[in-house]
Amino acid sequence: MRAILLVVLLTVLYGCGEQIERFSGPTMGSTYSIQYVPTAQSPGPQRVQAEVETILGALDQQFSNWRADSAVSRFNDLPAGACQAVPEDMRRLLEYGESLSRDSGGAFDLTVLPLMNLWGFGPNARGEKVPDASTLAREQARVGHQHVRLDGENLCKDVAAQLDFDSMVAGYAVDRVSERLSALGIQAYLVEITGELKGVGRKPDGSPWRIALEVPNGGQEQQVERAIALDGYSVSTSGDYRNYFEEGGQRYSHTFDPRVGRPVKHALAAVTVVDPLGLHADGLSTVLMVLGPEEGYAFAEQHDVAAYFIMRKGVGFVARATPRFESLFPGEGKTER
Repeated sequence: MRAILLVVLLTVLYGCGEQIERFSGPTMGSTYSIQYVPTAQSPGPQRVQAEVETILGALDQQFSNWRADSAVSRFNDLPAGACQAVPEDMRRLLEYGESLSRDSGGAFDLTVLPLMNLWGFGPNARGEKVPDASTLAREQARVGHQHVRLDGENLCKDVAAQLDFDSMVAGYAVDRVSERLSALGIQAYLVEITGELKGVGRKPDGSPWRIALEVPNGGQEQQVERAIALDGYSVSTSGDYRNYFEEGGQRYSHTFDPRVGRPVKHALAAVTVVDPLGLHADGLSTVLMVLGPEEGYAFAEQHDVAAYFIMRKGVGFVARATPRFESLFPGEGKTER
């Protein structure tokens, strides 16, 4: 189900001969893929894959809302006033989520799951539909970082709050896997987990890992908007055009503004964030997607975020990059549309 987060990235590889090891598999309801250049110090590919899948399995056990035995599902089932011990990974994501919520004025919120279920996009959804005002108000009352708190090693809630880490856990998984590959002596790799990516080093022919940002064309033939080379950076894209429903002539996206309890209504179709940390890229792309083309761009400029915005305009699209993005990728790979 991670695919619903709409990462619109297409890997573009050149010169990938037999010197590159590759493996892939299922994870977090979607897939992952790893490509790396082996070294004299790195272990064999079977061990590398086993190490990666151990990390992914542990994170799924903590953060999956699609399995009843995960740490987050057990917390979500607790009543108001209850507490639960949380692992260190979850603590880190909670703390970063709190900072994003504070910095964005509540546009980012890890407790948005009741709204996602209500509108038909969550794991316990009962069909896609516009909720009535009283039901929306009831579920909105369960949303907000102020309703959960860390108390020593425990996480507590004062209402029946429910957490959803899908807006950042894949980026965090990219960080964890990247750290492990480096520890195994691997110096050049491209990690992709449910669409979140990080490229480090170069391929055997000396060329960089390159990715292409895709034009959001509603599932039609892929069109490259802009290609960029990565070395030491993670990339995350959020968008609103692949998971939505229509009712009464209105289009309702899965991207929620937790401040109002409703899907966003603006012209931003997709936004890409580049950052050394996958966790930051993943969380920030969600923040900017919620804030929209004007407020989001202002936020990105204020916080020196490398971001690339694609907005709807008529029947086409227009793009806008922040100064930080242009400084990292000055005019790189621009395409004509």
